[in-house]
Amino acid sequence: MQNRRDFLKTLVIGAAGIAVLPKLTFGQSDGPWEITYRDILSRIKPPVFPARDFVITKFGAKAGIKNDSSDAIAKAIDACSKAGGGRVVVPKGEFLTGAVRLKSNVNLYLAKDAVLKFSPDAAKYPIVATRFEGMECMNVSPFIYAYEQTNIAITGEGTLDGQSNNEHWWNWHGSPRYGWKEGETNQKAARARLYKMMEAGTPVAERVFGPADRLRPNFIQPHRCKNILIEGVSIVNSPMWEIHPLLSENITVRRVHINSHGPNNDGCDPESCKDVLIEDCFFDTGDDCIAIKSGRNEDGRLVGVPTENIIVRGCEMKDGHGGITVGSEISGGVRNVFGENCKMDSPNLDHGLRVKNNASRGGLLENFYFRNITIGQVAHAAITIDFNYEEGAKGKFTPVMRNLVVDRLSVGKCQYGVDIQGLDGAPVEDIKITNSTFDNVAKGNVVKNVKGIQLKNVKYNGKLVGDLG
Repeated sequence: MQNRRDFLKTLVIGAAGIAVLPKLTFGQSDGPWEITYRDILSRIKPPVFPARDFVITKFGAKAGIKNDSSDAIAKAIDACSKAGGGRVVVPKGEFLTGAVRLKSNVNLYLAKDAVLKFSPDAAKYPIVATRFEGMECMNVSPFIYAYEQTNIAITGEGTLDGQSNNEHWWNWHGSPRYGWKEGETNQKAARARLYKMMEAGTPVAERVFGPADRLRPNFIQPHRCKNILIEGVSIVNSPMWEIHPLLSENITVRRVHINSHGPNNDGCDPESCKDVLIEDCFFDTGDDCIAIKSGRNEDGRLVGVPTENIIVRGCEMKDGHGGITVGSEISGGVRNVFGENCKMDSPNLDHGLRVKNNASRGGLLENFYFRNITIGQVAHAAITIDFNYEEGAKGKFTPVMRNLVVDRLSVGKCQYGVDIQGLDGAPVEDIKITNSTFDNVAKGNVVKNVKGIQLKNVKYNGKLVGDLG
């Protein structure tokens, strides 16, 4: 570890300037885009399905939210998979279901004006192997779930409606804002119990939780799957995280429209995944729009699968905690994240590009590249890297963050241009910002425990600063 004197301690910099350190050695800014980025794209190939349709109404499904179509949908999925694959079609109309479990070679297709509504009855969601906030457990099934399947999809122009609100699912969070009332059970006791199980190394098979424990399920979770496509659908009213690929690879999330403002309503959270493309999506969420994860604390380190090779492009972010976020459950590490041609703009979006970590998580985070990002306004900072998140310095696992390159970032309004805070003995390393403009910055910047910032052609409140050539 470097001596503390080698770190940049705390600088709150006025709106007219930014901290500059001695010149660092960086490769050509386009190098990773020409090599790594293209290699990632060449491997991501959406699954293709046979031209066979299995319409759920032919298996007994009936429109109307008083008719439970769970069995009919399960029969259609089973028939489709056994036939070698195709589309399971939800036609125009509203259909009610419990948990949907996808099988290999099945494309769940929602026709235009089709609405698949998920029952608020927790008994309709069996106990399955999953993760809750990065911790391994057996819990209430995600609304749409697949385990160890290959070639699966959710596509179409229809809507997935979780029917979550302050009376159902959201109140499990335990916040009066989301409908919880004094005396009601909420997730806090069970979450604390799961945390202790994780720390003690309790076998996952013994970490069993159910509806009475109030640990909310995710909306969509492919778990240990390969070749995944989620395209075109709209998602509303999720209990918690909306699209949560877990320990999976070759994933395409394209032209998905997400609008859900409940607690922990992250939009898309690839966790311990490899080769992921998220493109042309719209996010208006109650938490991070995109949050890249790899497991919490002991579980993340024990499973030891990083999230790597992520591309986010052409997306639009409105409300949320962060636009493109890494963390905080990242103990398995994250590497090779690319983001380009995205727009972020809302007074209710806290951060643009965001990293959350601490000394309890640890994990190696490296090689993040962003270009052509337009931020209209954010409430806090355009770029945030925070090692003080939650537990902060309390822990024995040193967080490592290195090699963040941002090119052609345009910011219209924010409180801070950058808020980058490492820890004593754990600096954020190697930050490069080029060809970027920060306007209407109200409070300057916060830079603490950072080793190496290079600026080139950066305008800050109308003034060119830090041109290091």
